Parts: sequence; structure tokens; C-alpha cells
Amino acid sequence: MKRIAILYGGRSGEHEVSRVSAASVVRNLPASDFEVVLIGISRSGAWQLQDRGLVDSARAGLSPLPVEQGPAVLAMPSGGLHAARDGHLEALGCDVAFPVLHGTFGEDGTVQGLLETAEVPCVGAPVLGSALGMDKEKAKAVWKECGLPVLPWKTARKRDLEASRLKAFAEEAGRELGWPVFVKPVCAGSSVGAGKAGDAAALGKALAAALEWDERAIVEPFCPAREIECAVLGNTGADPVAFAPGEVVPTHEFYDYDAKYTDPNGARLDIPARIPQDIAQRIMSIAVKAYEALELAGMSRVDFFLDKATGALYLNEVNTIPGFTSISMYPKMCEAGGVPYARLLSRLVDLALERSTSRASLRFNG
Repeated sequence: MKRIAILYGGRSGEHEVSRVSAASVVRNLPASDFEVVLIGISRSGAWQLQDRGLVDSARAGLSPLPVEQGPAVLAMPSGGLHAARDGHLEALGCDVAFPVLHGTFGEDGTVQGLLETAEVPCVGAPVLGSALGMDKEKAKAVWKECGLPVLPWKTARKRDLEASRLKAFAEEAGRELGWPVFVKPVCAGSSVGAGKAGDAAALGKALAAALEWDERAIVEPFCPAREIECAVLGNTGADPVAFAPGEVVPTHEFYDYDAKYTDPNGARLDIPARIPQDIAQRIMSIAVKAYEALELAGMSRVDFFLDKATGALYLNEVNTIPGFTSISMYPKMCEAGGVPYARLLSRLVDLALERSTSRASLRFNG
């Protein structure tokens, strides 16, 4: 039996979603194969060991998991995870960690680096892949360099909100991208801070909103497109596989945070997507190439735009820790492809251990 640490909650705006995803993960992990250790991360960033009774609650179908006060959890360099109890450190003895954390301080490489320093195998992408996957600007730059299809873009920083700079930036955006444009923070998840702008004045407001969430905002031409998503499973360099894509059909103007998580009628999910087979195959092929270009591992949901007018296909972004709720696209696409939820979770743990073993075989000194 493997001892698995489930990390959930966190500092990002997706704290609540993480708690729902984590409950779903615990509920579907085969109890005969895994002993679960729950580590709840508060909104302030404190790691706390949770009561074992919460595991039973999650398995009984109670959701979401709460984040309760508990012993502090520390990651010790080369020493694993420990809980502080009564002035002493108690080794948790975890074989693997699964950060069920969405957005900033969860899937951006920070937690992954901490776990790697502690020498705890980690489900999902490593430090580099996590950081690149979270950074929409750098991911697009890598994909463009690899010859993969992306929309053109411009990047704004907070200094570009100054009146003189903003006027020039808006003029360039209108000339190079056309109106309307779509604006979103470079490093944030779930469409937080995202908005549409139809002219220079609206662009200034959209940039100000996006730059509340990150130091940079990305501006792209607004693409009237179908939103197609593709699940990829496996480790880069070991033939990761893509599953038949699904489609998000939002009832909102675009698939924003409310459509994803707040409005129960915010979107319809079609799995598989209602698209021709040749387009589906092309999406799957590009998804694997995009995945490997960013040095991803374990899992990712690769998102595409399929232009309604021209039929052109563009990579949008990648989600290295996709939602794991009962209605989330990633596990549903894998299940439709023949990998049910419980088997998917076991496979993700195996992939983490395989990557850890491979890395341990490398030389790090003379």
C-alpha cells in the first residue's frame, strides 16, 4: 500500500474548486491501494495536517473537503514531509504527493519545487513544465517556435497603464490584432481577471482588471471559436497519449469563472466533441506535441480554439492540474477513452514514481 499526500486548498482564487477536486480524488482513490494523508493549505498559505476522519467523510461522498486547523506540515530538504506535534517533528512517510491545487502557488512550479527539494515524488508536471504551463505568454512563445498554431498576441505590464504608454499600446493592439481583443492575466487560472475589449477605452479597463492578478497581461484578437479540450496522459519522452477531445459549449459569452464553477447552466460539455474525425486526430496530434514542447508530465488538459468562421485551429493554453471534480472535463475525457477515474488516479501515481526513479538515476555531482 502506498502512502499518498493530497495537498488541497491553497492561496489562489480557486481555493474552493481545489477542495471539491480533492474530495473527488480521495473518494475515487482505491482504498485497498492507498493510505491517504490530507494536507490542507489555508488561504494564507499555511500547510496543516488534517484529521484522518476527513478521509472517511470524503469517501462517504461529503464534499468539498474543509481546511481545518491542525499540526503544521513542513517540507524538509532531502527529508520528506513532517508534521510538527508537541514540539517534535513527525515524519509523515509519504511515498508520493498529489497537489490537487489549481492556479497560483499550486500549479506554477512553486509547490513542485518544494516537493522536489524534499525528495517527495510529485504527481503531475515538474518545475519547468509547471512554470511554462502556467505562463501563457512563454507557453505561446515556445509553441510558436516549435511551429505549432497560436493566435498573435501582445503583452502588457503595469507600466503600460500609464496614460502615455496606454495610448500607444492601444493603438498598436488595434493595428496589429484588430478589435475586439481578449485580455487575461499571464499567470492566473480559470479565466480570473479575463475580459473582452472593443476599443481603446475598454482595453484600458480590461488591462487594469487583469493586472490586478499578475504583473503581465496578454492581449489576443478575440476569436469567435468553439472551445475544444484534449486530455493528455503520460510522461514526456515516454510516448504520452492523447484522448478524443471534448467541447465546452458555454451559455455565457465566453467560458469565464462563473460559467465554469458558479452557474450550473454555464456550459454544456460534449464528450467526444462533435467534430469531424480528421480534425479530432489533428487536435490529438498537436496536443501531444504541445505537451512535450513544454516538458510536461503525468497529465494536462490542452485547450484549443476552433475558429467558427474559418475552421482554423489554435492552441489556447494548457492546464497542468486540471479540475478533478465529478463534472470536470479531464477525467471525463479519460474515462470516455477507456481509463476510468480510479485507474486514472493509480496511473498518475505510477507516472510520478517512474519520473522520480528516472531522475534519481541521474548524476548530480562528480
